[in-house]
Order: sequence, then structure tokens, then C-alpha cells
Amino acid sequence: MSTNTKQPSNTEQFLEGIWRQNPVFVMVLGMCPTLAVTVSGFNALGMGIATVFVLVCSCTLVSLLRKQIPKEVRIATYIVIIATFVTLVDYIIQAVSLALYEALGAFIQLIVVNCIILGRAEAHAAKHPVVPAVLNALGMGIGFTIGLLALGCVREIFGIGKLFGISLFGEHFQPWVVMVLPPGGFLVLGGWLLLFAWLARRKQAKGDRPPQAREGAAVPLRGISHKGARDGA
Repeated sequence: MSTNTKQPSNTEQFLEGIWRQNPVFVMVLGMCPTLAVTVSGFNALGMGIATVFVLVCSCTLVSLLRKQIPKEVRIATYIVIIATFVTLVDYIIQAVSLALYEALGAFIQLIVVNCIILGRAEAHAAKHPVVPAVLNALGMGIGFTIGLLALGCVREIFGIGKLFGISLFGEHFQPWVVMVLPPGGFLVLGGWLLLFAWLARRKQAKGDRPPQAREGAAVPLRGISHKGARDGA
């Protein structure tokens, strides 16, 4: 007996990582760079772009070579491919912005062991053609960048009173120093996770309500029969 499973469209492949399977807020992956480098929006954006580049390029090559890579050495092959693009992006960042390179530090090289990239290569790129693999990788990378920016912007605003280096509150602002320290990353991440959990529960509660209640119609009271209603009249 054959079963026909509907394959997700290219749009669904792209949007999966941005919202429904966001690496930071849903799957909670890549927490090392997420918590360490997001002390400012500039650092978060730089790490996000670097991760998108490595993710898209490595998934493209893995998808192209998926039929030639032996199963016994596939993980080692994926790591070599990822390390190649990480080395490339490491030199690019160092040439473009030395300040960003020093701010990100060793976390650029640690992109090699980022479970988002290796997981996408193993779970998706190795099983799909190039176009779906690239779109899924691009969506995951953008979703990861959005997560980094969500943390980095909040920490920069409350930690130093700026956003991408632009002063927001003037010279009399008293910064929350904890926001630029390691505990600040956990606090902001916890706040975002609580917000998304509340939104998910609210959406689920609306979906569980009966149709009459959702449409604003009156719901008949239980325990009152039609006969009793006529007798009372």
C-alpha cells in the first residue's frame, strides 16, 4: 500500500525556520553565540550574517554531493565542508571590520560546531534537492539572525542606552549594567521565551473555544430544557 505524503512548498521550506521552527525561540539551538555575542545589535547582526553565509553555502554543497558522499563518513564530510566556509568567512570579517572580528572573537571559529548548521546538513540538505535545501537554510539563517537581533538590541538599549551605536536616551540615562553582562543574556532570552509561550497559549485558547463563542453568538445555557423554558413563559 502506497502512502502519498505531501511535500512542503518552497515557501513553507523558507518560512519554517523564521517562525514555526525558529532556531533560537523554538528549538533553542546555538545558545553559545546567542548568549555570548549579543551585547549589541552590531555584534548580533555580524554573527547572524556570518552564520547565514556558512549555513547556505554548506547546505548547498551538501545537497549537491548528497549522492556521492558515503554514509559511513558523512558527518566528517559535513564538518570539513562547514569548516571550509567558516575559515572563508573568518578571513572576510577580519578584512572588512577588525573591530567586529575582535568583538566576535573565537565564536566565529565555533560556527563549525554550531548544531544548527550541522543539523540542517544532516536532517535536510542531505535528503533534498538544491533549491529546497537552500531555501530552508536561508530561512533558518534569517530566523537565527532575528533571534540574535532580538537579544542584542534589547541588551544594547537597556545596557548602554544606544541602538547600533546611536544614543537614544541622552547623557542622563542610567544604564542597566547587568544587561551587558552574562546574566543579562539569560534574562533577556527568558523574557522572549516567556512572551512567545504566552502568545502560543493565547492562540491555543482561542482555537479551543466553541465556534459560537468565537463568533460572538450567544451560547445556550446548559441544564435548561426547551420544555422548561416554555413552561416558564
